[in-house]
Amino acid sequence: MDYLTEAEHEKLNEELQALIAERPVISTRIGTARELGDLKENADYHAAKDDQAHNERKIKDIEKRLSEATVADTEHVPDGVVFLGTTVKLKNLTTEQEGLYMLVGESSGRFDLEYMEVTSNSELGMSILKARVGDTVGVNLPAGRTDFKIVSIEE
Repeated sequence: MDYLTEAEHEKLNEELQALIAERPVISTRIGTARELGDLKENADYHAAKDDQAHNERKIKDIEKRLSEATVADTEHVPDGVVFLGTTVKLKNLTTEQEGLYMLVGESSGRFDLEYMEVTSNSELGMSILKARVGDTVGVNLPAGRTDFKIVSIEE
């Protein structure tokens, strides 16, 4: 199941609205380019049509994601339980290394954060979802099975 936090859901809705608002702008560009004549060699027309296709594809993807995702109720999560929006310190029991991970529904794609984002539908995300501090979870990674201990939940 695909989960989103309320903030992630709102962000996707805002992105969707911005893309929908872009439709008339792109249509105007197509119309203006069409008036320039021969469409076979009209770079402005083809660029605008490409932009339109890209915009519509993104709209369709976001609408599908929003229709299939569940907005998680993060208000009633017991203390000490890993849930969406939780930053957790994990210890890799093979390497003994510790790291901070945030369980998210939608990755921001940023790599400059003090933690690594883990989506709730990833192998690691599914393993730590609803786990508690002190639990050990096993994850099947491409390099083989790895066990992680949940050291703490960061506030």
